[in-house]
Amino acid sequence: MDLTEIKSRLSAMQSKQGSGGEKKNVYFKPAIGKQMIRVVPNKFNKSTPFTELYIHYGIGNKVMISPTNWGEKDPIVEFAKQLRKTNDKDNWRLAKKLDPKLRIFAPVIVRGQENEGVKLWQFGKETYMDFLNLADNEDVGDFTDIAEGRDITLTTVGPEVTGTSYNKTTIMPRTKQTPLAEDKNLIKSLMDLQPNPMETFKKHSYDEMKQALQEWLNPEEAAEEATATEEPANDLPWSKEDKSPSNYALKTPAKTTSKADKFDELFGENEEEEDK
Repeated sequence: MDLTEIKSRLSAMQSKQGSGGEKKNVYFKPAIGKQMIRVVPNKFNKSTPFTELYIHYGIGNKVMISPTNWGEKDPIVEFAKQLRKTNDKDNWRLAKKLDPKLRIFAPVIVRGQENEGVKLWQFGKETYMDFLNLADNEDVGDFTDIAEGRDITLTTVGPEVTGTSYNKTTIMPRTKQTPLAEDKNLIKSLMDLQPNPMETFKKHSYDEMKQALQEWLNPEEAAEEATATEEPANDLPWSKEDKSPSNYALKTPAKTTSKADKFDELFGENEEEEDK
């Protein structure tokens, strides 16, 4: 068996999985109990292993990465800003709910599962602060160093301990400094074949996100629009003479503004401000 050919094919398959087609599971989620990981230097940012991303959760059934991560307009963020310009407490509460949440991604390998390659561990502010404090500790140093870094012990407890619906993970660096791997070829593979956090989420267009927000805010109107769209056309001869009101005719006074109109007005105000 030609080991060089085997390694070549393995690298090709890993590269294919990481760039599209059949995607492998690129995420790491700590299991209850103890695990050992190593944070790997970030291929996409040499200055830090951590990638900060703002993500919208709970808008319909979608998880949407905010366009602000690319310096682009986010309709949900714009809408939240408009809500904060009012004096309505409910609007302020809604605005807070609409704010994208900061999530941090770190490239890691799980000890004992190095053959699965680098995965992305996603966590929140608390664990992020723990890592930053660790990096700031001169007694620990650069725990990502491929020659003299440190493995990290994770201890994870479940809801029965936390008293919430979430797990909680604490981190602890190992005292002994060790290399990322003994095999130089494996180290090169781990450094080169990393999933890009910016590419693991579908990037939705401005209009798609605005539509998702509108449907989430006004589920009844969205359902009515869908039903009206699906209503079959009536081609019977007498249908053109039928003067009876449609099931979807508005029976409100002409000056009444719908939720959708108010929604668009808020965006209209914002667009005018952006153009100034």
